[in-house]
Amino acid sequence: MKTRQVTIEEIDQLFLEWFDYINASALYRQALREEMAVRDIDPHEFRDLLERAQEQGYSFEDVAEETNRLSDLQALVDDTAGTPDGNVPETSTTERSETPQNETHQ
Repeated sequence: MKTRQVTIEEIDQLFLEWFDYINASALYRQALREEMAVRDIDPHEFRDLLERAQEQGYSFEDVAEETNRLSDLQALVDDTAGTPDGNVPETSTTERSETPQNETHQ
């Protein structure tokens, strides 16, 4: 996990001083989850995709550089998920779908 600096107003700081039991990190994460909901991003799916990318050898920095939306992350994970070793099979999906599945001969 990476720590970020967050700017707060004096009233925010004073409020947190008065109620020092409030977990400001949890409030920040809650606000981010609300923003994810507005953008129709499921945090569980998001977390799963990031973990899958990291299991495939991508660092957090790689993912951040190569993606800028959930669909990019999905594509990144799918591009390297073709085989157990992470290599995409030589026969493309298009080539496979061009082969008739149920031919009838007369």
